[in-house]
Amino acid sequence: MPMPSVLSFGTGPWDLSYRFETSWLLPPFVLFIVRALMSLYAFATLLTNIGYECTHAELGGCEQAGDDFSFFTVLTYWGIAFYLLFASLHTFTYARYQVPLLDKWPRPLQALHSLFFTSVTTLPFLVTIVYWGLLYPYGRSWFPTVFGGWSNISAHAFNSLFALVEIFVSRVDPPPWIHALWLVVIMALYLALAYVTHATKGFYTYSFLDPGEVHSLVAAYVFGIGAATVIIFAIVKGVIWTRRWVTEEKLRQRGKFSQPRARAVESEEERGQEAGSDMVETK
Repeated sequence: MPMPSVLSFGTGPWDLSYRFETSWLLPPFVLFIVRALMSLYAFATLLTNIGYECTHAELGGCEQAGDDFSFFTVLTYWGIAFYLLFASLHTFTYARYQVPLLDKWPRPLQALHSLFFTSVTTLPFLVTIVYWGLLYPYGRSWFPTVFGGWSNISAHAFNSLFALVEIFVSRVDPPPWIHALWLVVIMALYLALAYVTHATKGFYTYSFLDPGEVHSLVAAYVFGIGAATVIIFAIVKGVIWTRRWVTEEKLRQRGKFSQPRARAVESEEERGQEAGSDMVETK
């Protein structure tokens, strides 16, 4: 793929039928409330974790709370919280003023918002699979404290629940294939951060990154997680395509729009003028 294409933000019309702000199932104001509540829960979880650790020296105190920012789980959860915050803001401005804030953003930020959507509907599943498949210490009793159980369920299960809501309830189109490349780039950048953390703070964020523990398996884990990211992306892309096909082609649920834009948007969809232009490739 030519380099200019990879780095392009796209030139076609942007999201003609407000797919990022609307749902086939929920009215815009209700979608705003759902997204806002999920964002509020995510931020509350993150801030509660920081406060709890800072007030419990046996857990490492505020130093441990700072170290948490080196963990992929925590970083992706912050990503979910901020995506849902901005998604709810775009949905509210569309519901209230019929013109979403996202439409007023410069094209690079619009394209990056598209990539942001892809990341929060792909990476949470990777976190959930890796945690429950590799990291959770099976064979021991459940988490020793109520807080530990709630915190881990929120970080390693509710994250995927939030992603599923975005996948199945929104009208966003399947992400372009080029997003898979950028997800791999994001994973590579995190890998660099993990080793910078070890060099500066003296610990590995995840045991499978420690060459002293797993020796030659480090490369296998790294490439395996990279491959898993691409596979999950492809599955999510297929699920979103299926959701759109079922809801729009079979159920004829073209979307619930904000008045007075609904009739114009529906007519536009019927004429097929938005084909190929809703999800501009983020590159």
